Amino acid sequence: MNNYNDITRPILLVEDNPMDIDLTKRAFVRHKLANSIEVATDGEAALAYIPRWEAGVPPPIIILLDLKLPKVDGLEVLRQFKSHPQFNTLPVIVLTSSNEDSDIQTAYKLGANSYITKPVDFDKFLDVAEHIEIYWLAVNTPPWGIP
Repeated sequence: MNNYNDITRPILLVEDNPMDIDLTKRAFVRHKLANSIEVATDGEAALAYIPRWEAGVPPPIIILLDLKLPKVDGLEVLRQFKSHPQFNTLPVIVLTSSNEDSDIQTAYKLGANSYITKPVDFDKFLDVAEHIEIYWLAVNTPPWGIP
């Protein structure tokens, strides 16, 4: 078992909408996800995690990133996460309401590992959360090299 499946590593949710934060947390609680969820409510707060990780705080097991964020937009957050020499292999799932082709193309060009358009319906969102959990936290074997 690799250290990415370590339940001590949090999930970083970068989301500014309180309803979507609550929905995401409830979906993961319903699936009894053991990892804690840390929330950054804007792009600036998300980027503030990088110095913490550089200082030895364990990075998240996965990052769920909205694109439409205040202060620093999600694509810039993605750009900075994926250009960091130490943390560029952290899995980043774009989880956003935008289904714009330009956002999808840009996110993948910047290194997004997955792009998911948020469903509006809670039951469908539960399905998305379950698939994220199953694939990214249980099945996927991420690259080594992250402290």
